[in-house]
Order: sequence, then C-alpha cells, then structure tokens
Amino acid sequence: MPIYKTIKSSKHTTVIVWKIEESLDELYQGISLTPNSVNRISNMRSEIHQKGYLSVRHLLKSVGYNDDDLFYTDDGKPHLKDGKHISITHSFIFSAIIVSDYEAGIDIEMNREKIIKIANKFVANEFNFIEEDHMIEQLTVVWGAKESLYKIHPDGGLLFKHHLPIESFKLSDGKTRGWIKKDNFFEVYSIYFEQLENFTLVYAV
Repeated sequence: MPIYKTIKSSKHTTVIVWKIEESLDELYQGISLTPNSVNRISNMRSEIHQKGYLSVRHLLKSVGYNDDDLFYTDDGKPHLKDGKHISITHSFIFSAIIVSDYEAGIDIEMNREKIIKIANKFVANEFNFIEEDHMIEQLTVVWGAKESLYKIHPDGGLLFKHHLPIESFKLSDGKTRGWIKKDNFFEVYSIYFEQLENFTLVYAV
C-alpha cells in the first residue's frame, strides 16, 4: 500500500504514515539503499523490523529524500543532511516519519491492554485525568507523548515518570502539551495525537 496518511500540521511540519502491506521483496523495489543500510537490514532477525526499516525509506522518498540523506549520531538520533529535523517510528503494520523545521519527535503504538500493567513505571500526575472507559488509549497517548519528547532530547538521564509531564487531555481533544523538565532544562512542546485503526499516533513539536 502507498502512503496511508499525510498530516500537514503547519507549513513547517509534515507527518507521513505508511501501512505496511507489501512483501519484503516488494518493499525493496523503487528505493536505493546505502551499504550501511543493507548491512543493518541483513542483521535484523525480525521481518517486521526489516519491513519497518524499508517502509521508512519509502516515506523518505515521498518527501524528496534518499536513504543517503539520513544519518545517525552516536546517541542514535536520526538527522537529515539539509538540517531539517526528522523523527522515525514503526510498530507492526505502521511506520511514520515527521519532518520539520523545528525539533520534533514521533511515536506510533498498538493499543494493548498490557500498558495498564506497566503504567506505574511511566505515569505520575497523569493518573489524575485518565478515564476508566478510555484507559488503554489515553495511557498509550501518554506513553507516545513521552517517547516523542525523549526522542527530541535523548538524554540517558531522562526518566519518563519524573522528567516528562503531560498536560491533562481528553481523547477528543487531539492535542495537549508536554514538558521536558530536568535540572535547569525546561522546554514545552505541543503534542498531537490520533487513532489509526487499533494504533495511536503521537507527535511532539
């Protein structure tokens, strides 16, 4: 399947989502890969991860980039050679990227009941607004928001529960705010979210 959804959140920021329905052979078609990417794919044991990696290269192509335009720094953060900010995510049948003139992070997660069991590890004051009828979806938004913020500021000292608070929201809002608060570092970001089938897409700008 080609692009599943394009979100132009502003003239500065674009989100593109791919639904992975192709075979591995089909995903190899129409894109060029660097030797480093070929090596990385060959070392992936999971076909799901291989498909996610390849589908991201198709997303790059859709906004005018090649695999060679993308590089990673030692902290694992992806960058584009032209200086624009990029963040990447994939989960099972979906992959997505965000490309922006500003710092941005993105995450997509399947809505799964097991998130309730691990909520105490990443949720603090956010429990005050979680609704029982929408607990899985709201917790997944909170996780995705914190993951997106972590990708923006990938400091090994960041703790999801303590350093990345998320403002109160309802699922119908489609947006909220989140902070990176650690020591003397304090930044606020706009958080956007929506449901894609049984998945939650979240991005921070």
